[in-house]
Amino acid sequence: MDNFEKKFYLVREDVLSEAMKKTIEAKDLLERGKAESIGDAVSKVDLSRSAFYKYRDTVFAFSTVSKERIISLFFHLEDRSGTLSKLLAVVAASGCNVLTIHQTIPLQGRANVTLSLNTAGLTNDINDLLANLRKLEFVEKVEVLGTGA
Repeated sequence: MDNFEKKFYLVREDVLSEAMKKTIEAKDLLERGKAESIGDAVSKVDLSRSAFYKYRDTVFAFSTVSKERIISLFFHLEDRSGTLSKLLAVVAASGCNVLTIHQTIPLQGRANVTLSLNTAGLTNDINDLLANLRKLEFVEKVEVLGTGA
């Protein structure tokens, strides 16, 4: 089975093994130039080379996967004047390009919004964007629905 036939999953960090987490850390050190070699990177994160080679092509940081891709986000928002505008301002400030917007009719003071974003221009990490969106007083919930090419 080649990579095109394999299934991929998005999982929370707390369910990953320590070796998987350390592999992601080592890859990050290499990518940012903080380690000169694989040996140097695995030494810095206290990981065996064999574990690194076992997981290096199978685990990826979410920010790596979402760069230059499309991400779909689902929001539960309070129904207040200007909420969508403020939400979109945060998205625009992050460097993302809005591809689609779907908003439900507000019921009982709440509305659901789904945004599809092109993250190619993202200026920070996707996790920073999600944190900034969650800080908005009218945002009750943000979920990542998925990513795509």
